[in-house]
Amino acid sequence: MTATAGTPHATPSGTSFGTIDPEDVARFSAIAAEWWDPAGKFRPLHRLNPLRLAYIRDTVCRRLGRDPLAPLPLAGVRVVDIGCGGGLLAEPIARMGATVVGVDASEKNIKTAATHAAETGTAMDYRATTAEDLAAGGERFDVVLAMEVIEHVADVDLFVKSCTDLLAPGGVLFLATLNRTPKSFALAIVGAEYILRWMPRGTHNWRQFLRPSELSAAVRAYGLGVRDLTGITYNPLADEFRLNPKDLEVNYMGWAERL
Repeated sequence: MTATAGTPHATPSGTSFGTIDPEDVARFSAIAAEWWDPAGKFRPLHRLNPLRLAYIRDTVCRRLGRDPLAPLPLAGVRVVDIGCGGGLLAEPIARMGATVVGVDASEKNIKTAATHAAETGTAMDYRATTAEDLAAGGERFDVVLAMEVIEHVADVDLFVKSCTDLLAPGGVLFLATLNRTPKSFALAIVGAEYILRWMPRGTHNWRQFLRPSELSAAVRAYGLGVRDLTGITYNPLADEFRLNPKDLEVNYMGWAERL
């Protein structure tokens, strides 16, 4: 199974839009109002979110020598969430004390995210832009989040380069995506989109899923090394996600830093 984070970045064949796929922007814009409904189309993300948040928090705190259970464990850390969607990941990261910029190509997603942040009183900086434009502006971050985005990218090299350019010295890049395996086709495409209908049909293109070796090679080309990869498995009986370092067959995530 899988879950989609925010508006993906890709380049349709024969069209020049940087890393943006207009069809995907339209698809996610159409359901932007449902981001914060835990029983709606983004229910899988709501179930996955605690796992993602803990992984990011614990990794950053371990690198900085901080207590992950402190009231504001990420205080002073500058974070960008690429493809932030409605802010499901960006907003709780900000409540951990981080200064967060949420980036999405869909203005509707950004408006939804900003409205929710205002309602909860969470200080956020949301922008309807792209990773490459942000990097071109000279922005730098301690943590770059690209969660459930890269599998939608036609030009993986451009996207990875943009994420790398956004890293401040000593920064870390988090990535989450899907492996290109028969199992991922069965669960993430057939199961999640056609049988369970957890997301609209056509949300994912299995041919664009990345094997762990391909992801590692993509970041290595820009001077980064993958330091950890862990699988994310779903238990339908318990209706919960779990980390499983031994099973990268469907969903997996990890982090990379400069070599």
